[in-house]
Amino acid sequence: MSNTMSMGTRVKLSAMMFLQFMMFAVFWGALATYVTNNKWDAMKPWILSTMPLGALASPVIGMVADRFFNSEKVLAFSNIVCAVMLFMAGRATTGVEVFVCLLIAMLFYMPTWSLTASIAMANSPAEQFPQIRVFGSIGWVASMFFSIVALKAFGASIDGTAIPFYCGAGVAVAGALVALLCPATPPKGKGQPLSVIDALGLRAVSLMKDKNFAIFMLVSFVAMIPFNIHFAFLSDFLAAKGFKLLTATNYIGQAAEMGFMLLVTVAMRRFGVKWSIVAGLAAMVVRYGAYYLGAGDMLPAIYVGILVHGIIFGFFIVGGQIFVGKSSPADMQSQAQGFYGLMTFGFGSLIGTFANNRLINSFTTRNAAGVLEGSWDKVWLTMLACSVVMLVLMAVFFNPKLDEKTAA
Repeated sequence: MSNTMSMGTRVKLSAMMFLQFMMFAVFWGALATYVTNNKWDAMKPWILSTMPLGALASPVIGMVADRFFNSEKVLAFSNIVCAVMLFMAGRATTGVEVFVCLLIAMLFYMPTWSLTASIAMANSPAEQFPQIRVFGSIGWVASMFFSIVALKAFGASIDGTAIPFYCGAGVAVAGALVALLCPATPPKGKGQPLSVIDALGLRAVSLMKDKNFAIFMLVSFVAMIPFNIHFAFLSDFLAAKGFKLLTATNYIGQAAEMGFMLLVTVAMRRFGVKWSIVAGLAAMVVRYGAYYLGAGDMLPAIYVGILVHGIIFGFFIVGGQIFVGKSSPADMQSQAQGFYGLMTFGFGSLIGTFANNRLINSFTTRNAAGVLEGSWDKVWLTMLACSVVMLVLMAVFFNPKLDEKTAA
């Protein structure tokens, strides 16, 4: 990890984060509504599961970056594949075709969340990582301008259509070009003996021998079930409550995330790794309490639930990445981040997608307009209870031994 960072490197890494998260955000935010509009009900959980299924490849891609190729080149190749498959998803006419295209795209895209973190951490001081990562949040927020411009300039809403796929493909091409401009990040484990475990990218599993690392991973894994319902199904809830600009409304949380991301470093220095991560889980409790109230007559509470996304993602997810980075040896950084992605956005989100889809279908029904109406309050009450349990477990049992002054 570098002790200094030039302005040129900062700009390149920031641009990398900006485009990497924009390419996903531009189409994912209203994907559930797109599937609902096309009446692909049977394929809905499968299409929405492509994100967590893609995350299952994170350890393997991490192993490739740790052992064989420069990380920035792996990132560029992944983005090109993603661009091609998003373009094909836009042309697909059946739910099965969309699923196949998105599955391939996500198998190459989702590992890049861990890969970009590894590239940034390898070329910048750890305490400056949140300052680089915040540009991912900025890119996420900026993605909503595609739908806003379409509505204001052309009087057409692209939310719930195939157009966002094409937008994502274009951004992915730009992301591939920027990746090649990023600092060379060679594989630190190149030349080391390769076992079957290494080939599967699972050497990072050995880190689970540490009690606190294991507790963090297991609680994070389960916590992704309530986290996932906001990520994958919020547009359905917003549509049921009469919101029009689904993507823009959804991404208000990412706008708040930009500010909270910059506070991660300060919080970790002041309160340490544990309580920063616990704060992120506490914000998730606030979110689902707010959505529960919003499901009734308190619509403004929905905005509260969306706004605290910045605290959840910044302190829980990004704080978790920092913890994993600090807890892993140099030659295992990409695999460790990939393992974290596997446990959270992989297995956790995969189970969450199917469980949450079943939960929503148990309490809602489709009306004549195709909107899911019903007892959303029961959905959010269930998520609230789950979040409270995860908060208590992390607060009581997670006690990392990292130096609090250097944790961030």
